[in-house]
Amino acid sequence: MKPMAHFYFMIALVMMAAAIPVSGATPERDHDIIPEDYFDLISLGNLAVSPDGKTIAYTESRWGEGQEGRHSELWTVTRGGASPVRHTFDSFGVSSVVWSPDGKSVFFLGRDKAGRDTPPHDGSRQVWRLNPSEGNPVAVTRITDGVSSFNISHDGNALFYTVDKEEVTGEWKDLRKKFKDLEYGHGVTEFTEVRKLDLLSWRDEIVLPADRVIWEMTLSPDGTRLGMVTTSDNELIFKEGWSRVEILDIATGVITSATEQQWRADHPSPYGWIDDLAWSGDSKALAFAISYDGYATRIWITEETDGAWGLQLVQRPDMVSFAGSMQWKGSGRTLCYLGETMGRIHVYGTDKVGGGEQGKTSVLAGGDIVAGSFAFDKKGESLTTAFETITDGNDIYTVKAPEKFERLTRVNPQIDTWKLPQIKHVSWPGADGNKCYGILELPPEYKEDDGPLPTIIELHGGPTSSTKYRLRLWIYGRALMASNGYALLSPNYHGSTGYGDEFLAKLIGRENDIEVIDIAAGTRWLIDQGIADPERIGVSGWSNGGYLTNCMIVAEPDMFAAASSGAGVLDMVIQWGTEDTPGHVINFVEGLPWEQADHYQKASPLYNLDKVKTPTLIHVGGNDPRVPPAHSRALYRALKHYLHVPTELVVYPGEPHGLTTHENRLAKMKWDLAWFEKYLLGQEEETPTED
Repeated sequence: MKPMAHFYFMIALVMMAAAIPVSGATPERDHDIIPEDYFDLISLGNLAVSPDGKTIAYTESRWGEGQEGRHSELWTVTRGGASPVRHTFDSFGVSSVVWSPDGKSVFFLGRDKAGRDTPPHDGSRQVWRLNPSEGNPVAVTRITDGVSSFNISHDGNALFYTVDKEEVTGEWKDLRKKFKDLEYGHGVTEFTEVRKLDLLSWRDEIVLPADRVIWEMTLSPDGTRLGMVTTSDNELIFKEGWSRVEILDIATGVITSATEQQWRADHPSPYGWIDDLAWSGDSKALAFAISYDGYATRIWITEETDGAWGLQLVQRPDMVSFAGSMQWKGSGRTLCYLGETMGRIHVYGTDKVGGGEQGKTSVLAGGDIVAGSFAFDKKGESLTTAFETITDGNDIYTVKAPEKFERLTRVNPQIDTWKLPQIKHVSWPGADGNKCYGILELPPEYKEDDGPLPTIIELHGGPTSSTKYRLRLWIYGRALMASNGYALLSPNYHGSTGYGDEFLAKLIGRENDIEVIDIAAGTRWLIDQGIADPERIGVSGWSNGGYLTNCMIVAEPDMFAAASSGAGVLDMVIQWGTEDTPGHVINFVEGLPWEQADHYQKASPLYNLDKVKTPTLIHVGGNDPRVPPAHSRALYRALKHYLHVPTELVVYPGEPHGLTTHENRLAKMKWDLAWFEKYLLGQEEETPTED
């Protein structure tokens, strides 16, 4: 081992020996959760199990000291009790972790920010290789402007990778080229080129020229085919309605489209996103998912029979929503994925998939867990998963039985000292006579006879999403509000995942209606339970949660004493015309603005803002493409200048739909706490005094 590599290796061992507590006395839970605790949390990702199942590679993502955002580094842990080992440093930004077929090396994407002018040390994203037993990563590619994605061949001797190539096209391409610094609606496209690098001779060749946009690519186990999700343009709108699955025969260069446009004809919506490509072990079936705003995700396989590629829909169990991470178990025909049900996320496996048939679906890892990822060894015999519970953050576990796990990491030991919120999965009668569900958080020491509490109704985004049954310190209120003495209810209203396809789809055509009824009913239920003080209830949310916050202060002007609206829609026509995924609006409003004018207006809080009385704090990213800041600025103008409702507008310059920097996330939490302290607790902000 090289001296510097040995130095880093020993540091990693010391760090992890300190991080994983030895057996002994249980730490005392004496710490009240504060906003700054959020930035000490470590999140895990990119789980990859070595072919022999003995070693797990993964990434840890942390907020660095003085850094703008999170950075991820490569770690490994071996089964049998050894401490995890860190392998990269200095904000390497590791992603797409895979093992070499012989199990000796780990390949990944990363950025070396050594400050040089040439790749691979100029901060561009390259493919790197690391032998965990030897030390420092070595750059495999040195591509100007970096690499987008990669696959390793079945024998480990070749690397297939993609690079972006800008092309100016169309009738006006000469003007576009002359004034290239301007922004154009179309005609300037980042196409994708596929290349093959021989890792023995180091010869590089083009496999597929840059004539399409490749969103995802996966190499068949036998190395003969590439499965791809492609479109004709890189504007995001193309992926939601015009993406396709294509299969490249590497030897002949022939490309077959498995999902021609007519395939979507009998779908619930034409605006579906194709993702999660996964080859079967025999290289004859390619699984994928197509997801929709408002409708349940569907799982498909395209399978080769007599030289043709047919399509088969794979059925899910009732009450289970697809949650990603598609992969086949070993060399057989058991298709596995994450599935959400009743606020939990489990690992499921459906056996005997193919030939137009499928077998039994079983829970491979379940119980009161929220799984984030999983992976098998090469044979499919050893399953590893990362999950959260209501008392622990994410960690990596070996699965011994569907509800029996062996813990391999403890990346957030500080949680052992936190005063944890009391977390419950609750229900109440919602719209249409359906039972509605949600996650309730209460202060750590709250008892039933303590009387009603100031309360926050926290609304999740999506809306094709949900709030999960887990411990989560989050910038939108979870854990933090309970620590500050509030009850917090996160309703999983109609349109949420994990409660059945019918419950999910009922929101179609009824936005600003059925889910508003659910949320109001949940709030009244909380009052009836003696938990919520009816005079001290706030409502908050981000994205669709911000939209619903806007809806609630219109629909229930006397219910809420304060509101925090984050990146929320105010007018559906403007949303359709300006967001980067307009199929979202078309699905829920069931048509285009000139086809459903009345429906667009009914779904928009804007036209009834004169009913609002609730003091409202407004947040938005200054460069948000998903819910552009015009909505938030219009809401502020209406409340501040025309309706004279107490309001504040906080714009985070340059931020996209989700806040990305330490400073901005901390500011968001601090603003919310101060706003609700004033309007729900009656505490005025302290004004600094001069000495």
